[in-house]
Amino acid sequence: MNVLVTGGAGYIGAHVVRVLAQHGHTPIILDDLRSASYERIGDFQHEHVALEDTSKVMAVFQKYQPEAIVHLAGSISVRESVQTPEKYWANNLGAGMSLLLACARFPVRIFLFSSSAAVYGNAVETPIRENAILEPTSPYGSSKLAFEHTLHRSAQALGMCSIALRYFNAAGAHTAWGVGEQHDSEEHLIPKVIRALLTAQPVQVYGNDYPTPDGTCIRDYIHVVDLAEAHVLTLENEYLGNQHNFNVGTGEGYSVLEIISAIATRLSVTPQITFLSRRPGDPPRLIADPSALLSHVGWKPVHSSLQEIVNSAVEWELVRC
Repeated sequence: MNVLVTGGAGYIGAHVVRVLAQHGHTPIILDDLRSASYERIGDFQHEHVALEDTSKVMAVFQKYQPEAIVHLAGSISVRESVQTPEKYWANNLGAGMSLLLACARFPVRIFLFSSSAAVYGNAVETPIRENAILEPTSPYGSSKLAFEHTLHRSAQALGMCSIALRYFNAAGAHTAWGVGEQHDSEEHLIPKVIRALLTAQPVQVYGNDYPTPDGTCIRDYIHVVDLAEAHVLTLENEYLGNQHNFNVGTGEGYSVLEIISAIATRLSVTPQITFLSRRPGDPPRLIADPSALLSHVGWKPVHSSLQEIVNSAVEWELVRC
């Protein structure tokens, strides 16, 4: 099927596009490259269009007649969202309206939205289930939740299946495809730690007084290839229908210090650690209960051991440099 992938030149999007192609689908990348890399496009079809340009988005739908949408475009920094919330409401909520307007004019069977575990905020119970209280602690999480609600209501009116995939922490890379993490301002823990250790710089850790065993935040890390497979298997499931929210994670969590230790072991170095103040909006613990996705779609993570994630991420950094 023709699948329109917004943000398809981004880190996660580039992996999703390649897994779609592996499964015999035709991905069409819609990405204005404002925060992505041209090199990730490869030989795939690409439309250089900004989501907020509704008339051009409509033209893309007219040209390709997509049966499905994977909406990955958006702003992703919790820290930045606290500093400039208006950007996050514009990019994560406002810009997506062009897609919904196009869906009202052109029939789309299924709409997959890249949501986030940030919609749960400071979750009381872990692992987190989809019916947990939704109390995001940052504009990033709030804007993701707002689009979830808007998407599901719109899909119900249009007779379209809508699914929000609530990502936990995507990590790792598929080096043979030439795609991995490469943000202009890297904030994700694993690449930051690798780069610091490769250059003998101290690793900065935000907060060591959280209510966790070692005082640092705990997160559920999922290999980006497993995450991409979750998208494709969900698209291919003919029996879902209606509206759904699914967690995409492993059900296991690792602290910041455990991640640093694993990377240091892989690189055979002794890390220097500098503890800083907490970042606003960072919950102490985010661990998924992915059982709903496993049971409804038949997906399960197969590449998401900490060792495979770290090994692939280190390999990518060595190739990238």
